[in-house]
Amino acid sequence: MMPFAVARTRDEAHLYLDLHPCTCGSVETTWETTLAQSGGELVSRYSGSCADCGRQREFLFGLPERETLTGEFPTFGGSEPSQLLDAGEWLWVADLTAGNVPADDPAAARQALTIATAAVEEVVKFVPPGEDEVPDHAFWSAQGRGVRAAQPGRFALDRLLVVRDTYRDLAAAHVPGMDDHA
Repeated sequence: MMPFAVARTRDEAHLYLDLHPCTCGSVETTWETTLAQSGGELVSRYSGSCADCGRQREFLFGLPERETLTGEFPTFGGSEPSQLLDAGEWLWVADLTAGNVPADDPAAARQALTIATAAVEEVVKFVPPGEDEVPDHAFWSAQGRGVRAAQPGRFALDRLLVVRDTYRDLAAAHVPGMDDHA
């Protein structure tokens, strides 16, 4: 087993970095990405200085077995579930993003709803084939377990698919330029 959690894509790695601020509380870091060796394993190394306090920051991620083709932003990963964020964290990201959709900027609204849609799709990836809910082992962070404990029914597959489709439909309704004629 790899000692480093795999970052499937750059988008997933950057989301993880945004969710893990510096000890001073800032997420403002310009990240440099390189390949490095650690413990005999080739890893993706993200390093940089915190813009607020100057502290050096570094994260090492395992490399995926096969490259995930990236298209439009965001592309968080392939068909396999995340190793960086658990199911509860992904739903928290979806909630946070969908809850902050700007009303006066159609392009930004569409982007936020597209991110929320992709985050819910990441939760769905934790549901094993033939099952109808996210299993217990898909929650390993305090944040994720807290989201699940607050509303465990939100992790039922049918409910997740309704939320995903709703966000997708709302994103499609926020096509830039279309609101100008409303």
